[in-house]
Amino acid sequence: MPTPQEILEQLKQVKYPGYTRDIVSFGMVKDIEIASAGVTVTLAPTTANEEAVEQIRRDVVAAVQAMGFANVEVATTAPAQPPARAPQGRADIPGVRRIVAVASGKGGVGKSTVAVNLALAFQHLGLRVGLLDADVYGPSVALMLGLTDRPKSADDKRIIPLEKFGIKVISMGLLVAQGTPIIWRGPMLNKLLTQFLREVEWGELDVLVLDLPPGTGDAQLTIAQQAPLSGGVIVTTPQDVALLDVKRGITMFQQVNAPVLGVIENMSFHICPGCGDRADLFGHGGGQRVAQQFEVPFLGELPLVREIRERSDTGHPLVAANPEHPQSQAFIAIARRVLEQLEQRPGAALPTIH
Repeated sequence: MPTPQEILEQLKQVKYPGYTRDIVSFGMVKDIEIASAGVTVTLAPTTANEEAVEQIRRDVVAAVQAMGFANVEVATTAPAQPPARAPQGRADIPGVRRIVAVASGKGGVGKSTVAVNLALAFQHLGLRVGLLDADVYGPSVALMLGLTDRPKSADDKRIIPLEKFGIKVISMGLLVAQGTPIIWRGPMLNKLLTQFLREVEWGELDVLVLDLPPGTGDAQLTIAQQAPLSGGVIVTTPQDVALLDVKRGITMFQQVNAPVLGVIENMSFHICPGCGDRADLFGHGGGQRVAQQFEVPFLGELPLVREIRERSDTGHPLVAANPEHPQSQAFIAIARRVLEQLEQRPGAALPTIH
C-alpha cells in the first residue's frame, strides 16, 4: 500500500490552475490520512475562487485513485485571508482598490494598444476603471481614445481626469500640444508621475490600469516606489529579441515585490482576410514558453489584426467600438484571467464578474 509520502509525491503532478507550479509547492497539502475506508487529503486553498478549488479537488481525487485507492476524500480548510495593506512606503491611493501595471521590455510590441483595450475590457465587465498613461516621453493613450480636451482642476491642486467610453483617463498627451517633445530630466518626470498617482481625483475605482513606458528605467522605478501595485502584466511579441526583454520586465517586477499576473503574446499570428490561412509572421509560442520558464500565467495570445490598429488610430478602440468582435472577445477573455489572478492576491475585494 502506498505511504502518505508516496501520495504526496503523486500530488506534485497536480498543477495549480493557471500556473505551472504544483499544489504541493504552493503549500496547499496539509495532511494525508490513510485508513481502511480509503484516503483523506486535507487542502488549505490559497484562493476563495470556488471554481479553482473544485478543479484542484477533482485533480487530487483522480491522482490518488490512479494509485489504486477507490475511496478518496478531499477536505478543505478556509482560505487564508491576509490583511489588505500596501507595502511599506507605498501608501494606498484613496478609492482605488487595485492597480495593474501593463509593461513591456521593449517598444513596438503594442503595449499601449493592449493597455487601452484591457482597460475597456474591464469596464465592459462592469468594473469602475481608470487609465493612467505613465509613458511620459511617448504618450499615446489620448490619441487612441480620441481625447483632445485639457484636464481641469477644481481647486488648483487636484486634477480632474477626463472620461471616455466609461473610463477615467490622465495622460501627458492631454497637457501638451500633439507632437510636442517632452525633454525632461529624471526629477521632473518623477514629480509628474507622483502627481498623476496622488493628485488626480480618481474617485472610486475597482481597477487603475497603468500604461508603463517600455523598458526598465526611472519611470518604472518611480511607479514601483509610489504605487501599491497589485501586479504587472507583461506584453510581448513572439520573436526571440522581444522575449529577451520580457525576462528583464519580469525580473523588474520581482525585484520590487510586485507579483507578475501574467504574459500576453501580442501580434501572435495573422489570419489572411481573403483565404483565411494563418501565418505566424513573428514566430509563435514564445510568450507561453517564457511564462512557463518563469512559472507565471500565460494570459493569452492576440493576433495581428488591421481593425485593432485602425480603431486605435481613429480614437475608437476595438473593445469600445465593437465588443462582440472576435478580437474584442479575446481582450475580454484576457481581462477575466487577469481578474482571476487578482482574486488570488491580497487586496480589496473586486465585484463579482459573471
